[in-house]
Amino acid sequence: MLCIELVNILYKHKFKRSFIKKYLFYTRKNHNKCRYINMSKSIKIDPFGFREYDARWLYPKNINNEGIKEVGRGFGTQVINTKKNSRVTVGYDYRSYSEEVKNNFVEGLVSTGCNVEDLGLCLSPTIYFSQFDLNSDAVAMITASHNENGWTGIKMGIKKGLTHCYEEMKELKNIVLNKKFISRKGSYKKIDNYKSRYIDHLSKNRIKKQLKVVAACGNGTAGIFAPEILRNIGCEVIELDCNLDFTFPKYNPNPEDLKMLHEIAKCVKDNKADVGFGFDGDGDRVGVIDELGNEIFSDKIGLLIARDISKNHPNNKFVVDVKSTGLYENDEILKKNNCETIYWKTGHSYIKRKVNEDSAIAGFEKSGHFFFNEPLGYGYDDGINSAIQVCKLLDNEETKLSTLIYSLPKTYQSPTMGPFCKDEEKYEVIDEITRKIIKIKETGQNIDDQQINNILTVNGVRFSLKDGSWGLIRASSNKPSLVIVTESPTSEERKKNIFYFIDGLLKDTGKVGKYDQKI
Repeated sequence: MLCIELVNILYKHKFKRSFIKKYLFYTRKNHNKCRYINMSKSIKIDPFGFREYDARWLYPKNINNEGIKEVGRGFGTQVINTKKNSRVTVGYDYRSYSEEVKNNFVEGLVSTGCNVEDLGLCLSPTIYFSQFDLNSDAVAMITASHNENGWTGIKMGIKKGLTHCYEEMKELKNIVLNKKFISRKGSYKKIDNYKSRYIDHLSKNRIKKQLKVVAACGNGTAGIFAPEILRNIGCEVIELDCNLDFTFPKYNPNPEDLKMLHEIAKCVKDNKADVGFGFDGDGDRVGVIDELGNEIFSDKIGLLIARDISKNHPNNKFVVDVKSTGLYENDEILKKNNCETIYWKTGHSYIKRKVNEDSAIAGFEKSGHFFFNEPLGYGYDDGINSAIQVCKLLDNEETKLSTLIYSLPKTYQSPTMGPFCKDEEKYEVIDEITRKIIKIKETGQNIDDQQINNILTVNGVRFSLKDGSWGLIRASSNKPSLVIVTESPTSEERKKNIFYFIDGLLKDTGKVGKYDQKI
């Protein structure tokens, strides 16, 4: 079968019939050998794995080791074409297959002339930090972040503090699928104990008040980093699921996952802790629980931090993603300190770039990605540094986290909800929903007795009602799913009714499946 498939490919690419006849004669004579050779060297790469800013596949279902090597060759070609030098630092997360994926990716990199420095088991922010600390020319992290077991992925970056965005991923996809590789001789070396350099870097941020904190890592890689760093800055740490276990026996390490948040909340209350932190699989995100066990969405934590930053850094900018609370727009403290809020595309790569391009001092995502520019950080997302900033917030305030949260105007927020939608259909679905919502606004129709006041289409469609309530529907950047968030300053009921409205539009498309979670 494999040989017949290859013949079809040869015809497609207009190879001479004489060559094909010779090939067919050979394969009939050496049938078993032919099948073995082609199976061992077959390349499997699902093109949909090249997503908006990350590369992610089910492994080995949608990509195999030969495919991983090709992606390494593609990224190596990008590095060689962009940089005079070609030092690339790489690392991998704690999944049963991540080291194998890393080894194959590195083989591809080296074949293009890249000089690879392997930092071993680490976090995504460890890799980002290495570009500043070791002055490497590019970085690559083998991780599927919060995705379920079975997924693998690669976060890549060339310019310091930034990761691939849409244009870079499009270029990478073109290089890989069309085999436009550079072929040169590179090198490989292992960097021992780089973990300690990263830990030492963050451990300098000491606090005065000893806080009792819960550090929850969902058995992901952050478990060998976060507790130690938090202790080093002066915290008493209660560890929750910090032992490494790539089966993720209780829940995925995802600070937006309600199962994880509920576990942290219980641990905080049982131990009378001041705050609880939940970290994702590669340590670039954090979720926060207050001392009463309340689950605080990260966009509101971001607003508290933004308020605090604005006191010492007035006349500044903050970037937030379109999933974030509408409270930033009219916040009195940010206005008093003459600070501007920019709503931008969801996705760590997009927010990183916007923070960099607009010289914003910080950026915040509802998912728990926080970005701090100098003097607070290097601009990239680091979940442990974000937790440190929360500790500093509490260190500076003679009060509890719950009191700070209560100081914000009351809003009713939904969790982030993700219904299944095929990769090849999800953007079409969003376009269809956008057109319908625009038509509703143009015709003056009501949603829960409210007219649409404003529509933002920078990333999916976010529509705001006259009372300040809003709903968002967008395509996920890293999975075959959609993303839904709703919020109302008026009532829990209105928040739910906006969701029911969106859900009804999606059902009408006939292209949406099961939700990961619902309100």
